[in-house]
Amino acid sequence: MRRFIFLSIVGLFFGCGGGDTAPQTQSAAESAEIRGQASVRYDERGIPDALELARSDENFSTLVKAIEAAEVEDEVVNAGPLTVFAPTNDAFAQLPENTLKDLLKPENKEKLAYILVNHVAPSNYDIKMLKKLAEKGTKLFMASGEYVPVELDGDNIKVGGATILQSVKVSNGWVH
Repeated sequence: MRRFIFLSIVGLFFGCGGGDTAPQTQSAAESAEIRGQASVRYDERGIPDALELARSDENFSTLVKAIEAAEVEDEVVNAGPLTVFAPTNDAFAQLPENTLKDLLKPENKEKLAYILVNHVAPSNYDIKMLKKLAEKGTKLFMASGEYVPVELDGDNIKVGGATILQSVKVSNGWVH
């Protein structure tokens, strides 16, 4: 299965107990490894990561549901930098009838994960950078291994044919 190529690796360090027979408690790093990167809250400044932002805005409830169904939460909260092109509920509503329903089925988890991965660029692209890339006719490398075009349509920037409506800085990169 194709997965995000930029997966975070949470390192665990085990020391020799030096004969210490006291019971060992689970460290924060070990707890994060067991539950996954999505359980780590590493930004103390209060800036959300890409998934926390999506979860905090009802306009992204369908995206959050898809991320959870594909079980790619950990990849979306990767320390980054990464750029997530997050479709709103309105964008999902424009899909052909039953498409989303079919993608959310457990047997389509890999296909859904691939589609979601194709909405993430493993780099830090703010709106100014995207505009420069569009002016040059550059394609963005996505975490899926695919390349998608960045284009100007009047004053609008389009990535993979979708218009960027808003840009938000998050702790692990950008969400457009």
